[in-house]
Amino acid sequence: MADSKIRGEAPGPTDIRNQLVRTEMLKASVWLGLALLIGACIILIQPILLIFAGIVMASMLDGGARLLGRVLPIARSWRLLIVCLGIVAFMAWAILFAGSQIADQAAALQQVVMAQIDRVAAWASEHGMGNLEIDTKTVTDNLAGTVGRVTAALGTVFGALTSLVMIMVLGIFLAIEPRLYERGVAWMLPMKAREDFYITTARMGFTLRRLMAGRLLGMVVEGIGTWLACLAVGIPMAVLMGLLTGLLAFIPNIGAIVSGVLLVLVGFSAGVDTGLWAIAIYFFVQTVDGYLIVPMVAKQTVDLAPALVLAAQILLGTLLGILGLFLADPIVAMIKVALEREAERNAGSQAGNKKAAAGS
Repeated sequence: MADSKIRGEAPGPTDIRNQLVRTEMLKASVWLGLALLIGACIILIQPILLIFAGIVMASMLDGGARLLGRVLPIARSWRLLIVCLGIVAFMAWAILFAGSQIADQAAALQQVVMAQIDRVAAWASEHGMGNLEIDTKTVTDNLAGTVGRVTAALGTVFGALTSLVMIMVLGIFLAIEPRLYERGVAWMLPMKAREDFYITTARMGFTLRRLMAGRLLGMVVEGIGTWLACLAVGIPMAVLMGLLTGLLAFIPNIGAIVSGVLLVLVGFSAGVDTGLWAIAIYFFVQTVDGYLIVPMVAKQTVDLAPALVLAAQILLGTLLGILGLFLADPIVAMIKVALEREAERNAGSQAGNKKAAAGS
């Protein structure tokens, strides 16, 4: 600046000396940056969902390591390695020993379901409900339309496997050293906001671990219970029914409905008695999950209203696709924890202001 004065240079057209103009320009840049950030989130929604799914995976791995630490007093890295090896061993067992049986049953499942749908359509036509013509393409297109098209890459087998590998790798890296990434994010925040950030993330981590533990417990109980019950009463494709019921148990509300419909359709394909047994098995398994597992998990985590979770699933499933449907429950839980923490902070600030006013 001093050199400019010596050379006799005058301010240029880009020099803003009016304080009001500078303030307004700063406000405009903030709003412009916020708009660009929202646009970037919309464009990059799929990798953002994959990153959040990796965080959910990391919480499950971290929860498993913490649970294992109650019985094995060894270093956390070794406990985390045991959990990862256990997951790999289970997947290898499923592929090597049950993979062929599941593949054969999955190939027959589509034919059985479509045959049952055709029977329902024929019954509806006979009773004056219109001529319904339903084929596999129609059902597939309708399902694709209901879960959105943002995560269309997951629609292919290769895309789904690639995304799953990315989620698992990201989750492992996050679970190995979670404090490193937490401190990295906190470093970008102002000093006065870091303590509140650490408290909020700690509560989020606790809630997410308990929530995912409850989900996994429900998946195991529903999957194994359905499999054993189907074997006992002779329902076809018992292994596949147990697997699908267990996987769909990760999605509250909607998962139970889908697995129930599939179970009933497969059951009635083997006869009326078997179909009635399928209905009884469905209600028994869902009753155990709804009245034992869910209340137990709700006491340890954020108690989410079923209507709120269902609304979030419909909204996120339509906007964000299948990943949004799977992650709706954790997303709502994290938002609720953040809002509760903000309410506590505001209440503390108001209490401090009242004390200061009373002291003055």
